[in-house]
Amino acid sequence: MTAPHISCEQRPEGVLLHDVRIGIGFHWDRTEDQLFEGTMEIRKNADGSETAINTLDVEDYLSSVITSEMSATSSLELLKAHAVISRSWLLRPIMERAKSQEPKANSREGYTDTKERRIVWYERDAHVGFDVCADDHCQRYEGITRRDAHPEAAARVRAAVDATRGMVLVDPTDNEAICDTRFYKACGGRTELFENAWAPHHYSYLESVECPYCAMPLQEGSGVSRKVLSQVLNNYDQETQDYHRWTVRYSADELAAIIRERSGIDFGEIIELKPIKRGPSGRIYELEIIGTKHRMTVGKELEIRKWLSRSHLYSSAFDVTRDGTDFVLNGRGWGHGVGLCQIGAAVMADQGKTFEQILAHYFPGSQLKRVI
Repeated sequence: MTAPHISCEQRPEGVLLHDVRIGIGFHWDRTEDQLFEGTMEIRKNADGSETAINTLDVEDYLSSVITSEMSATSSLELLKAHAVISRSWLLRPIMERAKSQEPKANSREGYTDTKERRIVWYERDAHVGFDVCADDHCQRYEGITRRDAHPEAAARVRAAVDATRGMVLVDPTDNEAICDTRFYKACGGRTELFENAWAPHHYSYLESVECPYCAMPLQEGSGVSRKVLSQVLNNYDQETQDYHRWTVRYSADELAAIIRERSGIDFGEIIELKPIKRGPSGRIYELEIIGTKHRMTVGKELEIRKWLSRSHLYSSAFDVTRDGTDFVLNGRGWGHGVGLCQIGAAVMADQGKTFEQILAHYFPGSQLKRVI
């Protein structure tokens, strides 16, 4: 956490930070108080701001992550699956740096910015002074308040972490390489390829796969109760009910203003939003914006989502229609769509699937291995 001034207090159960900002830039952006285990250091930055840095064991960190990304009341198999992928995501760059003995470096590998094209993807940029941040840029890490709110659920979280202790997914083509285990809320029916959201590199374990599960909590007669959503959506995420199919409508003037504000480019009146490249999930990763003053192709998926909303669109899997002078975006899914679909995985666990089966579905061919 970085802020002009950080207010905190020591309590018997840990350190309480006040007014921590979460969901920065997204539609759930807000502040809350958070309680943390481990040690807390408050550092002064050169600009006069302060940064709170929490140091703790990897497995303790994971017990917070999986209950920040999801609800502590999640099923045991879902918690196990998420413990494995969150551990893999965390350890992959750390172990790669240790093997190469190279200093930490900015890992954003692609940026094209010309008059006609702006193609960028947001990678795990190296942080200065700490390994990972606590918000959606890395993994949500919101302390232990949610984990410990229900003692029975907290015990299940610890059991899930203990049962998978040291366990990661490894690449089937290189048993020493930890998988790049991405995750998000809902794919909308099919997962996306890694290379369409980030670097142009294909991973065999991140193939696009069908996911018939993520819509089930919303379907009458599916046999899956809406309570499954409470397993994956914590309190503020449950405010988002239209995660699977959604619609955004803009007047022509509103759309032009949003794009100008978010891109810094004056396109004039927007004439057309033209999808140029789509992935197998339907997510657009190159979109041409045609205006009376300018035309440009923008990508990849997150940049598109930023330009077309004052926060972020749920996903880039949308179709564009015109209703009079209005632009109507009919979309599906919530997030980038690469790797594990959290709502789909919650349904699989509710249907009796094991964490191994869940991981095998979303990361086909990957293998489980204990590394620490």
